[in-house]
Amino acid sequence: MGTPSRNGNSHGASGSNGRKPAPAKSQQAITRNRITWVLVAFVVIALLLASRLVWVQVVWGPALSASAQDQRERVYVEPARRGSITDTEGNQLAYTMQARSLTVSPVRLRDELSQQIRQQMEIDGADSATIEAETPGRLDDRLQEMADGIPRMIDEGGETSRENSGDVDSKEILDKLKADTQYEVLVRNVDPDVAEKVAAEYFGVAADHQDIRQYPNGAIAENIIGKVSMDGQGQFGLEASSDSTLSGINGRKTQDVSAMGQEIPGTLRDEAPAVHGTDMQLTIDLDLQTYVQQLLEQSKANSGAQSAEAVVLDVATGEVLAMANTDTIDPNGDLQEQIERGRGFENSSISHPFEPGSVAKVVTAAASIEEGTTTPEEVLQVPGSIEMAGVTVADAWQHGVDSYTTAGIFGKSSNVGTLMLAERLGEETFAEYLQKFGIGQSTGIELPNESSGLYPPLEQWSGGTFANLPIGQGMSWTTLQMASVYQALANGGERIEPRIVEEARDPEGNVIEQAEPERTQVVSPETADTVVKMFESVFQEDPTGLNSGTAQGQGIEGYQLSGKTGTAQKVDPDTGAYSNDKYWITFAGIAPADDPRFVVAVMLDEPERGPLEGGAGGQSSAPIFREIANWLINRDNIAPQPSDEEQIVLQTP
Repeated sequence: MGTPSRNGNSHGASGSNGRKPAPAKSQQAITRNRITWVLVAFVVIALLLASRLVWVQVVWGPALSASAQDQRERVYVEPARRGSITDTEGNQLAYTMQARSLTVSPVRLRDELSQQIRQQMEIDGADSATIEAETPGRLDDRLQEMADGIPRMIDEGGETSRENSGDVDSKEILDKLKADTQYEVLVRNVDPDVAEKVAAEYFGVAADHQDIRQYPNGAIAENIIGKVSMDGQGQFGLEASSDSTLSGINGRKTQDVSAMGQEIPGTLRDEAPAVHGTDMQLTIDLDLQTYVQQLLEQSKANSGAQSAEAVVLDVATGEVLAMANTDTIDPNGDLQEQIERGRGFENSSISHPFEPGSVAKVVTAAASIEEGTTTPEEVLQVPGSIEMAGVTVADAWQHGVDSYTTAGIFGKSSNVGTLMLAERLGEETFAEYLQKFGIGQSTGIELPNESSGLYPPLEQWSGGTFANLPIGQGMSWTTLQMASVYQALANGGERIEPRIVEEARDPEGNVIEQAEPERTQVVSPETADTVVKMFESVFQEDPTGLNSGTAQGQGIEGYQLSGKTGTAQKVDPDTGAYSNDKYWITFAGIAPADDPRFVVAVMLDEPERGPLEGGAGGQSSAPIFREIANWLINRDNIAPQPSDEEQIVLQTP
């Protein structure tokens, strides 16, 4: 028997695999490692989450916040009331009627309706798959219901509602509801009561304030007033030139709403009240404007003219009492159909200049009297033609050397005699008077598209220029400029720039001061009186013919009139030379001549016969002047003042 081994117990304990058990310290290390990795993983995940949170809050935060704000923010616009336009007596020419526009934000509407549909389906117990599948179809049904229901409600609103809104098309509304835009006008000009019912019935539809511009007189004075677009912006006439004054400034306010479209209390902000537009009172007289406009239409039809124009001025103030032309459009009618018939918004009295013809001889007359180069009674030996700078100019009738007084040269409208007087003045002096009378300059009238006319400056005059200008050829005037020239003479020689705005008042009723028109003393009062008296001879009648004027038979019994006829050849576009059968027929005159109150300027474009009924009255604009002057005299009940003076001598035997 041997001695027992020292490791016997150990050997026995080792078991059959012969491995030693792991020390306790090694097991603890493993546990610590595992915990460490768990902590590291936790820290990494926490850092990732924190980074993500920082990214969302710092980088995406402002954009997300702005997007959320945009989704719930509503900006409401309070339209400013456009100012009214009235005549000198306060009669309405243009005013604004309150209405509503049905508007919507299509993108936002569809988003909010989709949310409502989903929420309702969740309440009804539908699962998420069903909700996603059925929401688009239900949204389409809702939009179709709106597109069908809105026209029906407008139609049921009555005749006024239908007339204002016009034809409302369901398909057009549906297209707008499905548009990828933030703002659409579904229907304009809706009756306020009907619009409120529609907005209450259909979620997302707003009844925005909208103004309907009314023109109660149709085509009367439309060439002056103009019109506004569907968006309320001035397009023509005074509506355009004074758009910023008439339109005012819209008010605004901002408020947040919930996903269901309900206003959130306490979120109202950025309020700015509307500033309404300025009311404007014009100098024109609606009754006179109506009469003149109708008279011109009749005169055009009677004479076969291409067009006709007339301007009436107040002598003492230069104010426009009437300004009319033919073929003026009616803004209340079918515009396209009227345009196809040749009607339009143009105000040709200020925008379409023409050669004035013999009407312009009054400038030569006034300059000659003012400069003292002649007197009304001076007798001149006037031949049938005259040569100036190689240009031969003849009178409208053949004659030898005749003895005409200066008054007779203008009463009978002698081109030759007028040029003889102009030669005494000289080119520079004559050019100075053209400048004083405002020729080649805009009048400054408060209307758009005014032409300054065509007038060559002195340094550009050629040899034949001075043979044309004194007799009204080689330059172009507007009808308003023509009236302004005669206003100066009727007003004691002082020309006042014509104006058409009498007064403007702000929304509080305060008068807004207007710029004073410029005044120019063209000739002395004595010269002006002499010229006005001298041009009374144009209306003079004489059985012998010696002392008859070019407008004989066109006077008004019991009243003295003064004025001048004009016939200006038009340029033939084919030849570039003056036409022998196409003319501008003009007339400008003063009534009454002994106590000037009114100036009337008239133009007929290519008349084929007289402007009176049946083509009577001769190829002259004088009958139109007489009719307008007679209407004014009767309106103001001006007492007759028969003249006891002898006839003015125009021609000596």
